[in-house]
Amino acid sequence: MKNLFYFLIISFYGLTSYSQDVAENIPNDSLISIKEPYHFDQNYLADDDLPWHARRFKVNAGAFFPLNNTDIRVGTNNGNAGTDIDLEDDLGFNKSSTSFMGTFEWRISRRSRLGTEYFVLNRTATKTLQKEITFKDETYNIDTRITSFFDVQIARIYYGYAFLSKPKYEAGLLIGAHVLFADIGLRVEANQASLERRETFNFTAPLPDIGVWGEFVLGKRFGLSVNANYFAAKIDNISGRIVSYNLSLLYNVYQNFSLTAGYTGLNFRVDDREENLNGYLKWGYNGPSITATYSFGNHVKLYKH
Repeated sequence: MKNLFYFLIISFYGLTSYSQDVAENIPNDSLISIKEPYHFDQNYLADDDLPWHARRFKVNAGAFFPLNNTDIRVGTNNGNAGTDIDLEDDLGFNKSSTSFMGTFEWRISRRSRLGTEYFVLNRTATKTLQKEITFKDETYNIDTRITSFFDVQIARIYYGYAFLSKPKYEAGLLIGAHVLFADIGLRVEANQASLERRETFNFTAPLPDIGVWGEFVLGKRFGLSVNANYFAAKIDNISGRIVSYNLSLLYNVYQNFSLTAGYTGLNFRVDDREENLNGYLKWGYNGPSITATYSFGNHVKLYKH
C-alpha cells in the first residue's frame, strides 16, 4: 500500500511537469487552444451529486411512537372548577401510542420555504375510578367504571427563511402556527342504556410559534435536520404556550427516495374559556418516528459565496 502511494505521488508530479512543458512550448499565436475536458462550477452543488438534497418539493409520511403525559380540567363558570385529571393515571390511558404523521415542504427560492405538517392521535381507555372526578356538570364517584376518549389532530403551517445557505449546510428562522383540534369525553355505561351518562368537551386552538432550523449534509447518502419552536400567546378566549422540537437523520436509499428516523416532541398548555365552560389541557408527547421521504422537482442552487 505504501509503495502504491509513493508511485501515485511520483506519477502525479511527472504528469504535472509534462503538462507544464507542453504549455510552455505552444506558441501564443497558435490556433490550437487547450480546454478543460470537464467543467465543475465550484459555486454550487452539482445536481447529480446529491439527488435527494435541495429539491423544490419534499413529502414525508410515516409513523410516530410518542410517550404521552396529559392533564385536563373542565369546569363551569358557575363556581364548579372541575377536577384536575391525569389521563394516564386517573383514566387508564396508555402512555405509549402509535400515530400517523405527514409533512409537505415547498422550496420557494434559495432562502425561502413554505411547509405544512399533520399529526393525528386517537386514544381510548376504560378504568374503574380510584378517586372522585368532576367533569363539566357531572361528578363521577369512586368505583364507577368510566370509558373515555381523547382524539387530537394537529395541523401546522410555517415559513422558513435561511440566513445561512450553503451547499452543505443551511440555517435560519421559522414562523408559523400549530392548530390543535381536540375532543375529550367521559361515559358511564350502566346496566340499562337509559342510565348512560356522557359528557364531552371539544375546542380548536391556534397556537403561533417562532423558532430556528438547520439542515446539514453529512455525506453522499446522509443528512441531518433539526428545528426548535416556542411561543406563548392569547387569542380571543384561548391562551396557550407551546414548545416543540425535532431531530431527524436521513438516509438516501435510491435517487429521490429516502428514509428518515427522528425524535419529535411537542409540549403545550391551552386554557379555554367558553360561554358556560372553562378548562385547560396540558399535553406533552415525545418519541421516535420513522418516515419515508420523497423529493422531487428541480434543484435549488445553493452557492458557496
